[in-house]
Amino acid sequence: MCGLLVLGVPIAFAIGIVAYVGIVILDTIPVTMVVQSMFAGLESFVLIAVPLFILAANIMNKGDISERLINLAIALIGHIRGGLAQANIVVSMFFGGISGAAQADTAGVGKVLIPSMIRENYSKDTSVAVTAASSTMGIIIPPSIPMVVYGGLTNVSVGQMFMGGIIPGVLMGLGMMAMVGYMSHRHQYPRHKRLQLKEIAIQAVKSIPPLLTPVIILGGIIGGFVTPTEAAILACLYAFILAYFFYRTIKIKDLPGILYDTLMLSSLTLFALATATALGRLISYYNVPVIVSGFFETALPYEWMFLLTVILLFLFIGMFLDTIPAIILFVPIVLPTAMDFGIDPVHFGIIIMMCLAVGLVTPPYGLCLLLASSIAKLPIGRSFIALLPYIGITILVILIISFVPQLFMWVPEIMR
Repeated sequence: MCGLLVLGVPIAFAIGIVAYVGIVILDTIPVTMVVQSMFAGLESFVLIAVPLFILAANIMNKGDISERLINLAIALIGHIRGGLAQANIVVSMFFGGISGAAQADTAGVGKVLIPSMIRENYSKDTSVAVTAASSTMGIIIPPSIPMVVYGGLTNVSVGQMFMGGIIPGVLMGLGMMAMVGYMSHRHQYPRHKRLQLKEIAIQAVKSIPPLLTPVIILGGIIGGFVTPTEAAILACLYAFILAYFFYRTIKIKDLPGILYDTLMLSSLTLFALATATALGRLISYYNVPVIVSGFFETALPYEWMFLLTVILLFLFIGMFLDTIPAIILFVPIVLPTAMDFGIDPVHFGIIIMMCLAVGLVTPPYGLCLLLASSIAKLPIGRSFIALLPYIGITILVILIISFVPQLFMWVPEIMR
């Protein structure tokens, strides 16, 4: 696996090659098991939500709906010191409730706000750091594509996962806003003119339609009216209605490009899921989950020791793997031990999501960091140094939700 990755082989193909070679050298497992396992990994109705949420995010981005959310965020808090940086975080919280993908947030919000922040004399380092760090909330604040995959893999309610991500996501946002407030007063970042209540109301009215997207998704799931997959269908239809009929920012001729981008990203995600399932079958053949569980029970007899080890493990894994392959490969190995300790699988899933969110801004993988740095034309090294305080805030929130689960688990408990 490591050799293939060093050679530049895409992660999905590297996983598939390792699974194929590993099964071929075993006489007890037929080679056809590779293909059967790959198909079996995708035989889940809930996974249809993955390309649908990606499609909804693409329609929102193409329809310039992110700009309306940006205008609302600036209207609300642009008048405080460092207002544009604060608005960057707030709009990421808004957009996270629509797209379900951190990369979509980085691309949609970053292409507008990073140049704007640089024009207002924010340093490139700060512009990239705030944008990349806040966009990671996209996989924590519901809806979340990795949460859909986790739910499909573990048979955990996706709706409960969505509800469990609300408070941790808000805590991340508030922590980052506090950091921006400190940095803004230290560096005397600019502020916007305070708008009158009437002007704020105008921006709010313009932004109400896109902000209803998470209400439709979560309201439908919580109320029991729709499944997560059906909610994703509604999100796509609603996004299209907004962009085509209401705002008139996309045309029919734009749809082939939107669908192509959606298929490209979805195929990469789901193919990685399929090959990781085949590798998971090979790992199961060697009883790796049982061996790991025995190791944890012997070496880590206490729950807090196990949780700290899992946090460190997934922080490390996130540096090299995308969220979905990491979930598929490693969750089946560590989840049985978590269950033995009596850890709620929803609680465990939220911890893993947040650890992998950190991986989106840590090299060498760090996809959100790469996107934001490319927009600002800034070297990765400088961007990462500026990101360290925000990474520290996220890790602090991870520790809080790990050892004080009562802080947020009451929300999914209500749904139960």
